[in-house]
Order: sequence, then C-alpha cells, then structure tokens
Amino acid sequence: MLQMAADELIRLENKLTFINNEILDEILPREPADNDDAELEVTTGVGGQEAMLFAKELFHMYKNYANFRKWSFQTVEYDETDIGGLRQGKAFLNGFDVFKSLKYECGVHRVQRVPQTEKSGRIHTSTVTVAVLPQPKDINIELPAKDLLAEPIRARGPGGQHVNKSESGCRLTHLPTGTVLERQDERFFNKNKNLAIKAMQNKLYQMQYDEQQARLQRTRKQQTGSGNRNEKIRTYNIPQNRISDERLQENAHHVTEFLDGTHRLHAMIEELKQQDRLQRLIELINKPST
Repeated sequence: MLQMAADELIRLENKLTFINNEILDEILPREPADNDDAELEVTTGVGGQEAMLFAKELFHMYKNYANFRKWSFQTVEYDETDIGGLRQGKAFLNGFDVFKSLKYECGVHRVQRVPQTEKSGRIHTSTVTVAVLPQPKDINIELPAKDLLAEPIRARGPGGQHVNKSESGCRLTHLPTGTVLERQDERFFNKNKNLAIKAMQNKLYQMQYDEQQARLQRTRKQQTGSGNRNEKIRTYNIPQNRISDERLQENAHHVTEFLDGTHRLHAMIEELKQQDRLQRLIELINKPST
C-alpha cells in the first residue's frame, strides 16, 4: 500500500512539473528558432587520436538520443580516421523540439581518461566541439504591389525599329531594399515586367539566403570557440565515473549509460531547459516597464 502511494506521489509530481513547464513556455517570449529542425556538427578539438575517438562516441550518443526521442537522424558527413575515430561528423535532425533540446549541447566537451595506448596509466584530457544550428527553412518571398515600382524604359541594343522607338523595357525597383533591375528581352512592357518580377524574387531569395548562411556561420563560431580545454561546457571524467556540466550545480554519474544517449542524457537536457526557463522568467520579471 505504501509503495503504491509513493508511486502515485512520484507520478503526480512529474505531472505537476510538466504542467508548470507548459505554463512557463506559454508565458515566456518564444525563441525564434526553437521550432526548427537542426544541423548537428561534432568536430575534434584538442587531443589528437584520443579526441577523435571521443568525437565518434559523442556523435553516436546524439544518434542514439535522436532514436530515443523518435527524431529522424540523417548523417551527411562522417570523416572517419584509420583507427576508427572521427575528425568531423554532420547530421540533419528532424522532429519535435529538436533545436529547442539540442541547443544546450553547443560548446566544448572535455573528456578525461586513460587512453588504451597509455602504458603508464596517465590520464589524458581531450576535447570535442559540438555545434547545433537551426536548419534553414524554405524562404518565402512575397512581393506586394505597394513594394514595387515598375517604370517603362526604352529598350536598348539591336532589335529593329520597335526596340529603339518604344518604351517596352521595364525598370523594377523593390522599394523596401532599394534593389533595382531591368528587363527588356520581350517586345511588350507587361511581359518584361513579369520577367523582372520573377528575377526580383530570385534576387531577394538569394540575398536572404546569403544573410541566413552568414548568420549560421557566426552562430557556429560562437558555439564552438577554438576548442581549447578551458572553454568547456561539460567534462566527462571516466576514472571517477562523473559528468560535470559547468551550467549545473550537481554532477551526474554513470558515464557509460550517459554516453548511450538515452534517459541520462535526456535528464540533463531537461534540467538545462528548466534552468533556462527560470533564468528567462527572472529577466522578464526584472525587465523595466515601458
């Protein structure tokens, strides 16, 4: 009877925590990329072959975690070494809360252990950098008429009397960005205008795509740093069977199970999520009213 009551108490506490988190998620400002899928990059940092072996372990940890969360995991790059390590691995992950969950894994992961090739038993320290980038979405370009200025221009170049005498060409200006282009391939203004609008859509798409890629590149650099040991976010101490996350007060244990990428990794990610919620709530409460 007591055991049934204890189990019911745990169930209710978990349900209460879930409801509290849902309420906080509704209250707090939404992070723009939290609903996005993600691109995962795992890259060897400092430590040579031992770092490459650890990079392989981390990459497979995240692959297992994707399976644990029922996400899709598509490996797009896997640069394996001769001894079975990993220089760099990349994957696309799709599913519910992918970026929202994995963004807490960004940074330098440090491992301390005795390599198999170390005869004296000396502990080595190696690092791996992890980057998690919001996967680019399809860019939707809309061109309302109020944003466009279409002006007739006299077509230039060879083409006979019609080209030289009529204003069948089109100069199209996108007013919000000041982007200007011209089309004069057709004999009639409206046809050139339609061509110009299509070209403008392509031009603005490329501009937004380039901006998006530049933003992702800046994010990648911010997340990974230089890979130095003193930039760590988490340390995996194998001899002491301990995982220390710099953002959390308490350590986790059972390193082997943690690297399996199932419930122990999930528990730490959920703890980091909760800490982030509370921090953002404090910032919201302390924000000066306007």
